[in-house]
Amino acid sequence: MTELNELDDLYQEIILDHYRNPRNQQVVEAPDMQAHALNPFCGDEVDLQARLEDGRICEVCFKGRGCSISQASASIMTELLKGKTPEEALELYSAFRRLMFGEDISEEELDGMGELGALAGVRKFPVRIKCALLGWNSLDDAIGEYAKANE
Repeated sequence: MTELNELDDLYQEIILDHYRNPRNQQVVEAPDMQAHALNPFCGDEVDLQARLEDGRICEVCFKGRGCSISQASASIMTELLKGKTPEEALELYSAFRRLMFGEDISEEELDGMGELGALAGVRKFPVRIKCALLGWNSLDDAIGEYAKANE
């Protein structure tokens, strides 16, 4: 039981660190992708911007306000997206959604999530799943708009 408590403590530390010290808060000059996401139930917001170079996300940032879960998830997301193609980013989003809803994911997908694994416990609180997915929803919207504009 001590190992589980230590793991919970570690996960809580990761979430609080990303909430208190969010990564990638700068503005992206001339973003190729951007979107705004709002959770109308609690008022949490995430604005996402990203720039592509050679088909890969080379720069990504977010600005937001809200609970520790939504803001930590967005911060971790920006760290994971660098160097990924939009398609790879959507695959990561899909795996994270499945994790949040308690569906099966592969070991490889879990390994690729890095610190996102710290948010796995959120699935025990269904109302908070929307918080964890807020930034990811903005990513999905941004990629969708980018794809439409570049058809």
